[in-house]
Amino acid sequence: MKLALATAIGAFSLDEDLAPLREACAEAGIEAHALAWDDPTVGWARFDAVLLRSTWDYTGRLPEFLAWCERTAAVTRLWNPPGVVRWNTDKRYLGELARQGVPVIESHFLAPGDDPATLPDLEEFVVKPTVGAGSRDAQRYVRDERAAAIEHARRLLDQDRHVLVQPYLKAVDEQGETALLFFDGQFSHAIRKGPLLKHGQGPTRALFAAEHIQSRTPSAAEHEVAAKVLAALPFDTLPYARVDLLPSADGPQLLELELTEPSVFLPYGPGAADRFVAALKRRLG
Repeated sequence: MKLALATAIGAFSLDEDLAPLREACAEAGIEAHALAWDDPTVGWARFDAVLLRSTWDYTGRLPEFLAWCERTAAVTRLWNPPGVVRWNTDKRYLGELARQGVPVIESHFLAPGDDPATLPDLEEFVVKPTVGAGSRDAQRYVRDERAAAIEHARRLLDQDRHVLVQPYLKAVDEQGETALLFFDGQFSHAIRKGPLLKHGQGPTRALFAAEHIQSRTPSAAEHEVAAKVLAALPFDTLPYARVDLLPSADGPQLLELELTEPSVFLPYGPGAADRFVAALKRRLG
């Protein structure tokens, strides 16, 4: 069996999941190749499946990436499928999940043509594009910096980008963010991320902001929220999903649901790479 691990040229040396994933594939009898998604010389049809891994440069060229997903899925299996990718690459899905009763961080959306001065009046908050990854173009503000936040939103809107505004949950500064990993719908492991957005720090220009990661055992409440998130999805069980939660006074709340190209933090979960590959092998038949 042959599996393509789709990445980006700039991510080859940054993706910590690639090495353990390739090793686990080899042990399971799967021939895995890490290839750039936008390499025109690759014949994707020669693989039994293509697994989206670290295609982290797509956010600035989303139409091109979505078109590639459709073409690839037409000649082989793409995980996750194009419909999932299209839905998940725009954070307006958070509004859809919130309407279904999922505990989502309070989210306000601005569309091109909206007045950025209508962004909500919050004590401390984050402004970011709805299409983005790795904290790129995201920045944290306090109420006294509202004028700067409005200009940030205006720049994004002028680029024909939708904007998401959320309150900054201060508990993350002490407790961090919890990411729960699921392979084929089954919980595998979880990690803790330290806070990414420091006050006064501008948006990162790198593929993603530097992260401080460690293993974590999720609470019962975090498991419960993650289960609600996955149950609310308009898709069948997926090969992989990452549920990112933040602590709040009302309990864990969904920050993001990563179904496209998430780091799955294999080095932080003993046996995680083997569990991931076993799930993929079952799908490969």
